[in-house]
Amino acid sequence: MHKPLISSIIVVALFASAAGLTASDALPQETKQERDQRMAWWRDARFGMFIHWGLYAVPAGTWQGKQIPSIGEWIMNTGKIPVADYEKLAAQFNPVKFNADQWVSIAKRAGMKYIVITSKHHDGFAMFHSKASPYNIYDATPFQRDPLAELAAACKRQGLRLGFYYSQCQDWHHPGAEAIGEHWDKAQDGSFDHYLDTVAIPQVQEILTNYPLSVLWWDTPTGAMTSERAAKLAALLKLRPGLITNDRLGGGFSGDTNTPEQFVPATGYPGRDWETCMTMNDTWGFKSYDHNWKSTETLIRNLADIASKGGNYLLNVGPTSLGEIPPASVERLAAVGRWMNVNGPSIYGTSASPFKKLPWGRATQKPGKLYLHVFAWPAGELLVPGLKNRVTAAYLLADVTKSALPVRASENGAAVKLPAQAPDKIDSVVVLEIEGKADVEPEILSQNKAGVVELPAGEATLHGDSLRCQGDSAGENIGFWTNPKDWASWEFKLESPGTFDVQLTFACEPGSAGSEFDVTLAQEQMPAKGLRPRKRMVVTQPAQKLSGKVESTGGWEKFVAVKLGTITITQNGRHVLSVKPTKMPRGAVMNLKSITLKPAGQ
Repeated sequence: MHKPLISSIIVVALFASAAGLTASDALPQETKQERDQRMAWWRDARFGMFIHWGLYAVPAGTWQGKQIPSIGEWIMNTGKIPVADYEKLAAQFNPVKFNADQWVSIAKRAGMKYIVITSKHHDGFAMFHSKASPYNIYDATPFQRDPLAELAAACKRQGLRLGFYYSQCQDWHHPGAEAIGEHWDKAQDGSFDHYLDTVAIPQVQEILTNYPLSVLWWDTPTGAMTSERAAKLAALLKLRPGLITNDRLGGGFSGDTNTPEQFVPATGYPGRDWETCMTMNDTWGFKSYDHNWKSTETLIRNLADIASKGGNYLLNVGPTSLGEIPPASVERLAAVGRWMNVNGPSIYGTSASPFKKLPWGRATQKPGKLYLHVFAWPAGELLVPGLKNRVTAAYLLADVTKSALPVRASENGAAVKLPAQAPDKIDSVVVLEIEGKADVEPEILSQNKAGVVELPAGEATLHGDSLRCQGDSAGENIGFWTNPKDWASWEFKLESPGTFDVQLTFACEPGSAGSEFDVTLAQEQMPAKGLRPRKRMVVTQPAQKLSGKVESTGGWEKFVAVKLGTITITQNGRHVLSVKPTKMPRGAVMNLKSITLKPAGQ
């Protein structure tokens, strides 16, 4: 993670087909219907197990009596351990307590529908029987078994999908491969193309040919992974029709899924398939002294939060060198499983919430049903803000009798009468059966008591295919702004017109500075009588416009607040503010955290 056998004739044909192509070009084209069919099981699953297991489980975070900082699987890099010294760990790696069926059972009882395990991490050690390199668990250890083949058989027996993680670019053992932070041992030096052609490509061929994979999970591409090199690897995906891949191959290959790591994106990635991968403590690979475990409450609410934004939750375990999943992980997964036994229908096969924000929790939905995940159980009624649909039934998901809960329509939405006690102190699910597709009147941003209008990234409407809201709720910002045709807008309500200073809070690395943009303000006008009330017309004239240029702030996460200019608003009511690039001379526009309209003189 970040600090994030086939015949030679077929191989030649695959390489030839990739020559001169980008990674995306090397893949077969598919229709939307074909993609939806391919992604259907993954979208339904919502919950999977990540497993980081390798030689790094032997030192377990300690080298030569010293605890090495950072995550466990990076110990070779962080500790700058010479190749010859690290590879001696193989003789000590004998996971005699490994039981594939037990691992799969732990995942299945937790409610997980698929497993993704490290077939080769950055240390270059293959956890499967590889003919391409003897540096693997079958040939180099006393274990002399292929645990990934055993895991594949156990997944088949128990009905879980299987995926392999493969570090295609970083490999700290084989000469020529990449190492973030540069090589520290001359034994690592060599040709990247030689590494790619003799290790990475043959091993990817092996895992795609010899194992029944549903997912291939790439990681940590560097600048060495050009589009031509990535195309060689992408061409191999034809060996496993229906395979799902992520966005970390490099070389312009977008893959099928976005992979936010260790955080839940504030608004998800609307219109995209995405998956948050996350540890249970502070490490991916096993560290004997890392006991900073997330609570069961955090794990369950993360799962509900991610599903409410249309994503999957890939939750990690780091087994020991003996092949055991740590007891703390097993206990927490069992607790999540008990919750899922009751509330699984509110997670599996659901789509993102129709509500932008809910003060008491989250929501997921299926056609004709809303699942309200109530974290903060109210006394009396639960207000479902902005819901316009007629509610035909309401009940607790935990109630097998589906005893009706009273519902009344209110000025602000639907109000559901709840029992005095929550059925689950972590997340109680209320089901609303509704007529038609969920129809929710969005809440409109407005001035605070000081007359200030705050327009945060998480409240923006994003227009385009590249930009998206990233970061957690505290640091969310609009990023991946790599297409100058993409833009963002906010709708807000003004009750006290006047003159306002317009302030942008943004970040930009030095190499991407120089983009220019316009900030435009226009007032909304309700449509003429007879038109649908929610179809508003935006009056673009007279519109006010301010222009700016993006300067470097020192990095993508170094945010600064800059006054762009002053505007005067003479009328109250609804307004729309938009930010549109006019010039993007380099790779991206900026990371935009917020826009603030502050009364002049304050």
